[in-house]
Amino acid sequence: MARITATVFTSHVPAIGAAMDLGKTQEPYWQKVFAGYEYSRQWLKENKPDVVFLVFNDHATAFSLEMIPTFAIGTAAEYAVADEGWGPRPVPKVQGHPELAAHIAQSVIQQDFDLTLVNRMDVDHGLTVPLSLLCGQPKEWPFPVIPFAVNVVQYPVPSGMRCFRLGQAIRKAVESFDEDLNVQIWGTGGMSHQLQGPRAGLINKEFDNAFLDRLIADPEGLARVPHIDYVRDAGSEGIELVMWLIARGAMADMAGGAKPSLRHRFYHVPASNTAVGHLILEDNG
Repeated sequence: MARITATVFTSHVPAIGAAMDLGKTQEPYWQKVFAGYEYSRQWLKENKPDVVFLVFNDHATAFSLEMIPTFAIGTAAEYAVADEGWGPRPVPKVQGHPELAAHIAQSVIQQDFDLTLVNRMDVDHGLTVPLSLLCGQPKEWPFPVIPFAVNVVQYPVPSGMRCFRLGQAIRKAVESFDEDLNVQIWGTGGMSHQLQGPRAGLINKEFDNAFLDRLIADPEGLARVPHIDYVRDAGSEGIELVMWLIARGAMADMAGGAKPSLRHRFYHVPASNTAVGHLILEDNG
């Protein structure tokens, strides 16, 4: 059967992608950010998955304000890189895994979660920046990706608990797939940041690090945090962190198994106008 072997959590700041694309990674401002991912790149080479299930949020490229699904799973064979207003990033198109994606959709919907199936979708920085951070700048991505888009842009947004429970359902779906696959779940977005209004530029280091602590040690308790707490303490865009709960809910200890092993933790302020957070947890079955 397929199995989940690890979860990766990371911010997906668009300026990080621009820094890579423009060759600025060694400039003093960016050097510390990218140094925090050096271990992760080596870890990924040594722990290369067969498929990555990548949780992200679309930034009005695949979906407009006319139609925003709460949860959308990409079931296509490939995904073009979106033009976000200044041309597509110079990165490879993303190869999908339609068979596993269709199986997960079938299983999760039968577990009473409503998903939107997307057979054609351009993917923006929410998905490509995490790939760049962990994979560098290859001619092609080293594994297929199943994009899983979550609405954290237009209210109402899903609760942390619903995201957490969805992660548990995704684990059951993966484990019921009858092909021997090594699957990683990536949760992206966050950390604390606000892009507009009187609190634009807000960063809350205390909240961010407490979130990382609880994500490791008390994810189910963390899932009970109401969305208004994210908005108040982490800024209007801090709500993106509920997407990390999908990935964390998919780990073995949330299904009665062993606790995961922490392989890497990194936190840095600032990167553009936000904080950068990153964790790697290995699943111990």
